[in-house]
Amino acid sequence: MHADLVFTGGHVYTADQARRRLVPAAAAQSGPPASAVAVAGGKIVAVGPDGDPQIRDLTGPATQIIDLRGRALLPGFQDAHVHPAFAGVTMIGCNLIGAATLAEALARIRSYADSRPGLPWIAGAGWRMEWFPGGTPGRELLDQVTGGRPAFLLNRDAHGAWASTRALELAGIDARTPDPPDGRIERDSDGSPQGSLHEGAATLVGRHVPPVSVADRLAGLLLAQAHLHARGITAWQDAIVGDYLGSADPLPVYLAAARSGQLTARVEGALWWDRHRGGDQLADLLGRREEGQAGRFRANTVKIMQDGVAENFTAGMIEPYHDACGCQTANRGLSYVDAAELRDVVTRLDADRFQVHFHAIGDRAVRESLDAVEAARAANGANDHRHHIAHLQLMHPEDVPRFAALGVTANMQALWAAHEPQMDDLTIPFIGPERTARQYLFGDLLRSGARLAAGSDWAVSSANPLRAIHVAVNRALPGASGGEAEPFLPEQGLSLAEALGAYTAGSAYVNHLDGETGAIEPGMLADLTVLDRDPFDAPPGEIAATRVLLTCVEGERVYTADDL
Repeated sequence: MHADLVFTGGHVYTADQARRRLVPAAAAQSGPPASAVAVAGGKIVAVGPDGDPQIRDLTGPATQIIDLRGRALLPGFQDAHVHPAFAGVTMIGCNLIGAATLAEALARIRSYADSRPGLPWIAGAGWRMEWFPGGTPGRELLDQVTGGRPAFLLNRDAHGAWASTRALELAGIDARTPDPPDGRIERDSDGSPQGSLHEGAATLVGRHVPPVSVADRLAGLLLAQAHLHARGITAWQDAIVGDYLGSADPLPVYLAAARSGQLTARVEGALWWDRHRGGDQLADLLGRREEGQAGRFRANTVKIMQDGVAENFTAGMIEPYHDACGCQTANRGLSYVDAAELRDVVTRLDADRFQVHFHAIGDRAVRESLDAVEAARAANGANDHRHHIAHLQLMHPEDVPRFAALGVTANMQALWAAHEPQMDDLTIPFIGPERTARQYLFGDLLRSGARLAAGSDWAVSSANPLRAIHVAVNRALPGASGGEAEPFLPEQGLSLAEALGAYTAGSAYVNHLDGETGAIEPGMLADLTVLDRDPFDAPPGEIAATRVLLTCVEGERVYTADDL
């Protein structure tokens, strides 16, 4: 047997599962660092130094040889919390992702609307809260750039929407419309809708937006997949597979792509828990899990969103929010699922062998999620379902050691752990200094023995793992200057090896792929990423400048840079 592909002359890194980090791979326990890897039949068949006799014998006349020239070869990145199906639809709609300013966003909206005069609705996503006073845009501004047409634009974190006057009228929303239990209609002084709809209130308009065709949704998913592959990502967990704020269920599109062979990534789908239905949806979820198994796609997870976000005061807090003057209010945010009901629901899901993927931003939501897993453990005993809690913006110190004790993985979105306008203007003033010091406690979690996984939450923020890893290490955004360059709680930073480990082996564990991927060892699948340099040889401040040159899934190229 000859190898299909051989990498030589590089720095090869693999997972140290015991220490939960990436380390230089070696041919043997005490052998020299590996610089060559052979791939055959989609699997890694040999790892060793250049000139290794086994790799030399595996190299035949048809073997493709890639000289890494001192660059790094890593296990493929895996995103443990991402929304490619949603992002793909956004990319082919009115796309505000990446707009740097409000002026640029308005120009994009106007251009999109003007080029589609017959389109009945203007729909898209990606605006940023810090562009507007209080984080809440008004409908009049949207009316000006859409010509009075109905328009509905989700913000970048999909926890709220911006609606035009005509859209609000078509949805029947006026001063008399009550707030739904799981959201809030932002209002002008006379009680009429301002144009911002928080959380579940966005559904009041979103359900009136014409659905995107299946063909366009498939095209969007494949566009998103290419975007992720170009960033070295070979597997992910889609954190919402279901109907959310008017967005169509992506399960049929994933299954179509998987069955046709167009889904080249490995995907775990997190089936959406409808907070309005309660326990009677368990039978439906069991059916959707059975249906959701095709090719490289599996749906063995249930996603429960336990709270909102801090910027709109819906993240669930133990203590109340402050107002703009620093005084304590009566608002402690939301728990979308009652705490007692959550314990029952998670216990039942755990008994039915589902993994549970929690969204928890506030410290109360984190505690309620941990309490639910603890109840499930008490009722059902230990198992290998690998429940995980995503985001973890605020945590009470007493809850940090519970992750390791309960076997719950901390699913971090490290790019957020930095000073930037949304953090400095819309969060810190309303949570106060004591809670500010308890944000994104990645270092404490790791030191307590918790397992870390990593994700981007794209299209909420950049899908680039290396930008997130940069922040996990430096606790500052790439290229930040002034006050934003000041590290945010630097004692919570990770080493480069630890951050890379979370984005590879840690996420592979969450996705139940650790027996096949997440490490470079003989017998593992050849899901690999080549970087344009060895990031361990560069200063920490240059991590984000690292680029992906090649991404392989089972040894097949799914992305190749022009300058490989």
